[in-house]
Amino acid sequence: MKKTITRLYRHLITTKHTVRQAFPASTLKAVQAKIAEGEHMHRAEARMIVEASLNLQAVLNGVTSRQRAHELFAHYRMWDTEENVGVLLYVNFADHKVEIITDRAVGRAIPSTDWLAVCQTMTQEFANGSFHESTLAAIEQMNHLLTAHFPDKDGKHNEISDRPLML
Repeated sequence: MKKTITRLYRHLITTKHTVRQAFPASTLKAVQAKIAEGEHMHRAEARMIVEASLNLQAVLNGVTSRQRAHELFAHYRMWDTEENVGVLLYVNFADHKVEIITDRAVGRAIPSTDWLAVCQTMTQEFANGSFHESTLAAIEQMNHLLTAHFPDKDGKHNEISDRPLML
């Protein structure tokens, strides 16, 4: 019960303004550029979504950050790529969680321990308030993993926007 109340409080006080301070326009532009840079090297389609907090009903229902990431993966049709190579990098600011959801081809090729390392790159530095550098470092890690398994051979077209979403 105490955990639920603490989590509920965090979601109540975490606002979009709080997230915009951590991820200003300059950081979002750098993230978009880093994702686009990677997509010139690999065939995967990556997107980052940063969400300030969940609605109160979701918190009371015990929706986890991972469940929410899966929901957003489906909602934004990250699975709808020609080669099943969508990758969602999801940040739930109120929960202090980073989740990576992958489509089938990526999930079969890259073990979850590699994705956990990418998440840890972000969360370790988030605790110090270093959002810009740690996010770019994590995307760089992600790009290396994807390039190793899905190198771009034909100069594919961009199927999913590289622009990070702020919810």
